[in-house]
Amino acid sequence: MKHWISIAVAGMALSAAVQAAQVGLIKIDGAIGPATASYISRAIDVATAQGDECLILQLDTPGGLLDSASEIVQKFYASKVPTVVYVSPAPARAGSAGVFITMAADVAVMAPHTRIGAAHPINLNLTGGVEKTEDVEKTKQENDTASFAQSIAEKRNRSVAWAKSAVLDSASITAEDALNRKVIDFLADDTPDLLKQLNGREIGGKTLNTANATVVEIPMNLFEHFSELFLRPEVMFILMLMVIYGIIGELSSPGAILPGIVGAIALILVLYMSAILPVNVTGLVLIALAIALFITDVFATTHGVLTAGGILSFFLGALMLFSDAGPGFGLSLFWIIPATVVTALFFVFVVGKGIGAQFKPVRAGTETMLGQTVNALSRIDPAGGKVFIEGEHWNAVSETPVEAGQPVEITGIEGLTLKVKPKN
Repeated sequence: MKHWISIAVAGMALSAAVQAAQVGLIKIDGAIGPATASYISRAIDVATAQGDECLILQLDTPGGLLDSASEIVQKFYASKVPTVVYVSPAPARAGSAGVFITMAADVAVMAPHTRIGAAHPINLNLTGGVEKTEDVEKTKQENDTASFAQSIAEKRNRSVAWAKSAVLDSASITAEDALNRKVIDFLADDTPDLLKQLNGREIGGKTLNTANATVVEIPMNLFEHFSELFLRPEVMFILMLMVIYGIIGELSSPGAILPGIVGAIALILVLYMSAILPVNVTGLVLIALAIALFITDVFATTHGVLTAGGILSFFLGALMLFSDAGPGFGLSLFWIIPATVVTALFFVFVVGKGIGAQFKPVRAGTETMLGQTVNALSRIDPAGGKVFIEGEHWNAVSETPVEAGQPVEITGIEGLTLKVKPKN
């Protein structure tokens, strides 16, 4: 009797253990960047602390920053909880940086009709096209990235030949082809199917118990959500425009205070972001040159030649600003063209008028009446007449006779007599 009771208790304990099994889940849908790396790193720590059977990373990405992908790969290698990358749902993809993340997981899985590949480093040329670069520095970058892919494939026993081809030849394949080439471990239709196939798999001396596991999603925290939205090329570009408009606006209208404060705060944020995002120095130099050309044209009589050069320089600078970033972290023409137009108009109309007004001769007292238009109180001719201006009656003379009531423009002042002419 005791023997049967012991068996029943053991069975109940085993059943409870099976039921208590838990799997962590995070979803990455978008470009890979610093916020993504931070989120994945924290999720691995949370899954480890919870004692999860494994952590599933459901992935759909066009790519992103190689530095962030490298950080994620390092976290995968050091993880105490088994990591599973699941490219899903169809037609999801693991592009560019997503290739390294997928191959670096303990288990790489894809849903049918998804795709993986095209991890070649890119460069944006001056015409806006994407091309493979052939100079020495870019060749070094290509070879280094290919070696990175190869090291991952060797560590996880995946296809080294395809990993290198994904970098050097921008190879991209379907999920079915990836399975045949041993790039991934298996295909799964959905999450229940994934858990079923993971069950019993041994990873790092641990046998996964996922058949009846509860899937618990680990959401982004508030800071990670903020970082995901904030650490973007578009946000940095807008802040750069705020720096330009704010500081130049303050210089053109001294004492306004608010533009200067906004520009200063934006500058601090831009400096912070430039240390995280891959900014092209050439792009920054071209934008600075554009600003110099805009301001110079305010003082120089070039009939808009410098302004035209500034517009071209600003456009090319914006185009190159994030040319070293990966897919999903570039700056599209949707942002560049409107920003170029608005910046050109800002300098032509706002800055030009503001700075121009500061350098006009200072007029005070009776000089402020020059150029004003008033009505003649009486007939005005070379012998004299009367006008009323600024609360006083003034003597006025005009070489061309003007009848009473007609408008005249004040052209000069001699003592207490105004020189006027008919105003057409």
